[in-house]
Amino acid sequence: MTTGTGAVVQERAELSERLWTAVIAKDESAAVREVFAAADAGAGRESLLLEVLGGVQRRVGTEWAADRISVAEEHAATAIIDRVIAALAHRVPAPAGAPVRPRITVACVDGEWHVLPARLLAEVLTGRGWQVDFLGAHTTTPHLIAHLHATNPAATLLSASLPLHLPSAHTAVTAVQSIGIPVMVGGAAFGQDGRYARLIGADAWAPDARAAAGLLADGLVRPEPTTRQQVDDLPHLADQEYTLIKGNRSALVRQSLAALDERWPGMRAYTEAQRERTAEDLAHIVDFLATALYVDDTELFTGFVTWTAEILRARRVPPHSLRTGLDILAGELRDFPRALGFLKAAAEALPAQTAARPRPGPGKTA
Repeated sequence: MTTGTGAVVQERAELSERLWTAVIAKDESAAVREVFAAADAGAGRESLLLEVLGGVQRRVGTEWAADRISVAEEHAATAIIDRVIAALAHRVPAPAGAPVRPRITVACVDGEWHVLPARLLAEVLTGRGWQVDFLGAHTTTPHLIAHLHATNPAATLLSASLPLHLPSAHTAVTAVQSIGIPVMVGGAAFGQDGRYARLIGADAWAPDARAAAGLLADGLVRPEPTTRQQVDDLPHLADQEYTLIKGNRSALVRQSLAALDERWPGMRAYTEAQRERTAEDLAHIVDFLATALYVDDTELFTGFVTWTAEILRARRVPPHSLRTGLDILAGELRDFPRALGFLKAAAEALPAQTAARPRPGPGKTA
């Protein structure tokens, strides 16, 4: 590393620390001043967006996972970062002379509320000359298709941070392709290697905003308009395990909570708020189990369960409660062989998880 490069890295680290201090103090004005001062001093637009603002957002997720900031603080910090991005977009316009590229659409899939990764992508692409229609969070597939019919973009880029939204992403991908528009996907939901993007038949996958911009510049081939069903890509869905578990989610959570109350005496001393949080944890376990069944990937479920164990440890919840919950779910799902296999694998993975500090969980990165 050269001295010049080292100085840039050091300046960026110092800026990130000052920005973090402002964000966590809920001082939006200070956060904007820090980023504007860096831009005025010559910091690159993309670097500020991706390395600085994106890096601070990843830190927000890490601190939440470690129980060092609350959900409310996480929301407040994320909202400030989003507004700083908007302010920077007007303060530092796209470079003069940038090529004028075709129209594209950027959106989060149905149910996905983690909007910052898509927002950062939209700003990067705008800076590179693309005419971007940014549809924001939780874009339902019917609304997305209506927009595409009206605008006929060169490509659609879909973002999903939580694997829970892979079924919705699959629906959106097949719907967009059915009208002859190529689809690129990105975000933590699709796996570090893009395995789930390939599984659901997306035309392209990008690990980050710069890679997405490069793939777009190379050009995406328009697919032939075709109609296909999810089961055409994922034949294992024919066993109906995903459909039945997803459809009976509420009953499963209710029955499992009642059984946990009986089998784990410590829960009887829980406050109402603690019981609600336990119900939420069970619901997340059921949701991730259903999603793992959808993509037929044991690792997706075991990864979530071991991450959950770390989160519970950070929150001083006895870890054996999670194992008990998995055992109870196995009893409720005794007629679902794939689900039982996933639950068994997750339970076996728990003892090997010894990390003292939680990692960022699924979808908690920018």
